[in-house]
Amino acid sequence: MRLIQGNRMTAIILVVAAFLLLLPFVYESRNLLILLTQVFVFSIFAMSYDLLLGFTGIVSFGHAMFFGIGAYSMGIFMKRFEPTLTVFLLAVLTTIVLTGFVSFLVGLLTLRLKSHFYAMLTLSLSGLFLVLAEKWRTMTYGNDGFTFRVPELFIDRTNFYLLCLVVMVAVFLILKRFTNSPLGRVLQAIRENEQRTESLGFQVLHYKIAASVMSGVLAGIAGILYAISLRFVNTSVFAMDITLDALLMTIIGGVGTLIGAIIGAGLIEFAHHWLTELAKEHWIFERWIIFFGIIYILVVMFFPRGIVGTLSTLSWKRKQQPAVKKEEKIAG
Repeated sequence: MRLIQGNRMTAIILVVAAFLLLLPFVYESRNLLILLTQVFVFSIFAMSYDLLLGFTGIVSFGHAMFFGIGAYSMGIFMKRFEPTLTVFLLAVLTTIVLTGFVSFLVGLLTLRLKSHFYAMLTLSLSGLFLVLAEKWRTMTYGNDGFTFRVPELFIDRTNFYLLCLVVMVAVFLILKRFTNSPLGRVLQAIRENEQRTESLGFQVLHYKIAASVMSGVLAGIAGILYAISLRFVNTSVFAMDITLDALLMTIIGGVGTLIGAIIGAGLIEFAHHWLTELAKEHWIFERWIIFFGIIYILVVMFFPRGIVGTLSTLSWKRKQQPAVKKEEKIAG
């Protein structure tokens, strides 16, 4: 039954991906293209965060540091060198190495801590990167930031849209395989009961560091795409708001579902765009953040386990009802 459900979900995802792949060729709208590109970028970031929160049970308040490393790596390479595909690939490789090393080091130093102690320490480490970006003006230009050119291939918004879509689908499939692997099962066991998992002989710290490294690298890739989409980078990429966005997307979509991270990213980005557009039409929407908060409250009230988590629970209960009634009838 699980195999059938898994195949059905995979089929639905592939159909949606095919539709999104054809969309820019059948419906020409630059604004929609840019909006969907942002959705894809933040979906990657949210999935990287879901790997920590949803599958390992780690709450991090410093996830933006990996996102920022990716954004600045791409921006600096594109600013200081000729913006070619070779330089782009070099920037991607540099991001993977840097985010992998930093996430390994941060995990090694902090993952021995539990719950809010770890969260607070990651927040402080992210703050250090923010201060570094503000003070190292010869490299980062401080709060003002800098613009940069991108490879000619990505000047066309359709090409960049397709790149982001392909990367998002690839990340989803990789994480789906990763979380269903034996290593992923151990991570879920750690989430449920870390002490019991450790008592079974697993080196819990090693598995948590592995999850941290994977999550950090994927967050860096999201930062790369974000910087290219704006062709501009400043210290805001290290801000706490970036991490909170990922947390919000994961919770709204459904913790530990991956597809929920994509749905959460889409909902938040579309709600943000819709409310800011309404602010231009009527004064009452100028404080759009209040309405955004109301949307979040309503989603949490009616979908306590996130959209995907709640729908999955309801579907499971509906399937269990005939079996329960049949047992009652036999017992009666």
